[in-house]
Amino acid sequence: MTTTLLMLIVAVMVFCAAIVLLAPMVFGQSQEAKHILEVVGRTSEQATKVEPRISPSETLQQFGRMVRGRLGFAESTKTKKRLSAAGYRGASAGELFFAMQCLIPLTGVLVGSFISTNTMFWVCSLGAIGYIAPDFWLTTRINKRKRQIRLSLPDAIDLLVICVDAGLGLDQALIRVTDELALSHPQIHQELIQVNLGQRAGLSRLEAWRALAERTDVEEFAAFANMLTQTDRFGTPIAKALARFAEDLRQDRRQRVEEAAVKTKIKIIFPLVFFIFPSIFIAIAVPPFFSIMKTLKGIGQ
Repeated sequence: MTTTLLMLIVAVMVFCAAIVLLAPMVFGQSQEAKHILEVVGRTSEQATKVEPRISPSETLQQFGRMVRGRLGFAESTKTKKRLSAAGYRGASAGELFFAMQCLIPLTGVLVGSFISTNTMFWVCSLGAIGYIAPDFWLTTRINKRKRQIRLSLPDAIDLLVICVDAGLGLDQALIRVTDELALSHPQIHQELIQVNLGQRAGLSRLEAWRALAERTDVEEFAAFANMLTQTDRFGTPIAKALARFAEDLRQDRRQRVEEAAVKTKIKIIFPLVFFIFPSIFIAIAVPPFFSIMKTLKGIGQ
């Protein structure tokens, strides 16, 4: 029974690998090659001499689209939102991620089938790890990007305050700050560019900032949008509101650092009890123990 199951798994893996390798021939020439042929106007005989050039990402994208179409799976809105929060907003990001979700578990199953001892255990374990790995990687990327945006947000607000105090409007100040943060803080630079493009496309200022908060899943951007709403409603000077908001951000960051420092005292208990205390006990107790044993041995003689 086990041998039959392993042969079935290997056959499925070989079939999937064949699909990936034959995908360029199945899907035909790339869009760039077709466009060149249409412009130059070559004959059909000349067209057969043009070799298709499809990048690995395009192959994976076509594979993901094909598998999704065959299985009838629609693109997940939640996955698309998570990819956007991680900074992957291209049209092919969803297809590439779906392709990796299909191929990585199959690769784990194939690798596990070649292990002679406890084959079923390794097949199930590596398949499960391959299934969890893409989501774990995406979650790590989202948390890392959110942390970088939070660290750079106070600097961006301070620059906004300086520009507004110099006489620029909020939209013009945002454009200037976006250019200044291109090298030092590229993550928030990309998000502010999206805000500018959204306003040029017809979104209001509040709608653009709320879309930014929803896209990045960063609470500070939602608070910034609420601050702009209150400023427009009550007529508060924007420079004072921005300065107050920047001060609140720095205070929140200081509180997070203090909270992390307090948590360190609890986290250090485990290595302290299981590693440091035993080492200290051995270093203190062992030499006197051998000295006592040596003395008792001398008395006995």
